Amino acid sequence: MRKNRILSAAALAAAASLALAGCATDGAGGTTGLTGGDAPSGGDKGVITLGFLPSWTDGLSTAYLLQDQLGKLGYDVRMKTLTEAGPLYTGLAQGDVDVFPSAWPEVTHAEYMAKYGDDIEDLGTYYDNAKLTIAVPEYTDIDSIDDLVGAGDRFGGRIVGIEPGAGLTGQTQKMMPAYGLDGEYQLVTSSTAAMLTELKAATEKQEDIVVTLWRPYWANDAFPVKDLEDPKGAMGTAEGLHFLGTSGFSDEFPEAADLISKIMLDDAQYGALEDLVVNEYGEGREAEAVDAWLEEHGSEFDWVVKG
Repeated sequence: MRKNRILSAAALAAAASLALAGCATDGAGGTTGLTGGDAPSGGDKGVITLGFLPSWTDGLSTAYLLQDQLGKLGYDVRMKTLTEAGPLYTGLAQGDVDVFPSAWPEVTHAEYMAKYGDDIEDLGTYYDNAKLTIAVPEYTDIDSIDDLVGAGDRFGGRIVGIEPGAGLTGQTQKMMPAYGLDGEYQLVTSSTAAMLTELKAATEKQEDIVVTLWRPYWANDAFPVKDLEDPKGAMGTAEGLHFLGTSGFSDEFPEAADLISKIMLDDAQYGALEDLVVNEYGEGREAEAVDAWLEEHGSEFDWVVKG
């Protein structure tokens, strides 16, 4: 059963990437129109546009949670998909996107915040222990990034990464010279879907591979992987996952901002949401996944809006 979920989730990521590659884009780098077959939700309190990257499933999960909750408050919620963090921050700062439902502004996206932060409003932190990692399969007999030194041939001289513009990619590029890996390894970037495909193939064959990952993320449980220790702290410290709004969002949508500011998830709650959205229900059934999550966990929160 779990293997089938892994395949479904990998297929979701791949399908999302292919769909985005073939879509016409607007000025912010996102698709024009709505995603996932969803009609606008809610009613007469105004239009709120959520911008997210489908392959980054923290934002995918929380986007559909916000769509549900803000729709029940009476807002017309629209979904805008993008393929890179840079255009998403640009769209947020320019007001083309109203809310980024899962940002990493403290460390991973600090460069974007330095550039666009004056036009962005922090609406709250919903998870407080996110971190970037370098990971290998559990059966690989190394435990630290230090151990990668001199072992390049074993891994084909490759660290398999995700999108070129991801904050994780930039942090990995900073990590490599700190450990003396930049002459021995190449950071290979393409997409999250491609990374997951390589990770799946390698672990099925019990082969060694080094990948860039992050927590929280469903793939850490779906695949037999372990984080490498980072004694130099070169992958950065733990940080919070934030809801970010375009400047003036709270003034324009005070009720929405108040709801968003109250959302806080622990590991179990967040993990259950992501697993339902990505693995159990999958693409096209995200609203059902949120309903199932709210049925199981809704009583744990005082901010939940009932339909």
